[in-house]
Amino acid sequence: MRRCGWVPEEEAYIAYHDTEWGVPSYDDMHLFEMLTLEGAQAGLSWSTILKKREGYRKAFAGFDPEKVARYSEGKVEKLLEDPGIVRNRLKVISTVNNAKAVLAVQREFGSLSAFLWGLVGDRPRQNRFKDYMEILPETDVSRHMSRELKKRGFRFVGPTICYALMEAVGMVNDHEAGCFRYSEIKSL
Repeated sequence: MRRCGWVPEEEAYIAYHDTEWGVPSYDDMHLFEMLTLEGAQAGLSWSTILKKREGYRKAFAGFDPEKVARYSEGKVEKLLEDPGIVRNRLKVISTVNNAKAVLAVQREFGSLSAFLWGLVGDRPRQNRFKDYMEILPETDVSRHMSRELKKRGFRFVGPTICYALMEAVGMVNDHEAGCFRYSEIKSL
């Protein structure tokens, strides 16, 4: 079994690659989670974020946007002491802010899923890269997504973060063509 060339030999990373990365997701709480985690990763490794994922789920109420949107300044201050997450004030505040933005998007579009998937034409793009080094860090679609999210008040949603989100939640299949997951994901 051959995995994509970028997958480190770490158990959590392998499990993430083999079971989750690239699988189309339409669940608003999962989409909010991945948007948060991709933003939290800025300047850090994905391995760091994977190790803190359970801490994030606990700290941010399982990524229930209604609960997170009600977090007070006091709650934010407590989170900044939590070693289970990345203790960056701007990233923590952006998660609370983004929860409020998710609620606004849900009111406008019915769901975060409908909004995000609508930005990519409502279907996964199937790339066919031979080597992960061919993958660009951003695309016209991720730049458009970034602009639309920023217009609605989201933070930590630059084009690179948006492209990573698109990969994570299956809006684009960027498994290498020789990776065993490529065909599996393509058939979903």
